[in-house]
Amino acid sequence: MLQTWENPPMTFPEGSSIGQFDGTWWVAHTRARQEKAFARDLVRRQIRYFLPLVEKTTVIRGRKFTVPTCLFSSYVFVCSSEDERVDALKGNRLAGGIRVADQAKLARELRAIQKALSSRARLDPWPYLVRGRRCRITAGPFAGIEGIVSRRKGTTHVVLSVESLGRAVALEVDAALVETAD
Repeated sequence: MLQTWENPPMTFPEGSSIGQFDGTWWVAHTRARQEKAFARDLVRRQIRYFLPLVEKTTVIRGRKFTVPTCLFSSYVFVCSSEDERVDALKGNRLAGGIRVADQAKLARELRAIQKALSSRARLDPWPYLVRGRRCRITAGPFAGIEGIVSRRKGTTHVVLSVESLGRAVALEVDAALVETAD
């Protein structure tokens, strides 16, 4: 897929995996609608980040448009050194930064979301669920992904959460492929 300045890559460098990133993860809390612009700034500074985007179709004046939309509005996940973090915080696009205490847990959560996105699964923003049963997908392209099982409009979803943000997304799956992880 061709990446343009209007549509920055989800990760930098292009094609890399979250598991390959070196550095400390932190979460950039951007000002409203500044996620992609902040990602462009990170590309120029050669700082690695993860900006999960999904395509959303909207109708404007009777015409359909498909636009990349941020899965977690106002948040960009950044993996950098301390010097790069200080450099990234400069400018007027951010409202603040969130330090991540459990680095391994965040990386695991982001890898699950990256795997679902790279498989072109349909992901929808989802309310973060504190209660619910922890589950694991047992087979298929999402085998091994863990989340919280939920039902929506008669279909089964596994909710993938990013606890440090208090946000989540839902992945639609066949109920027969889900087992409890407790």
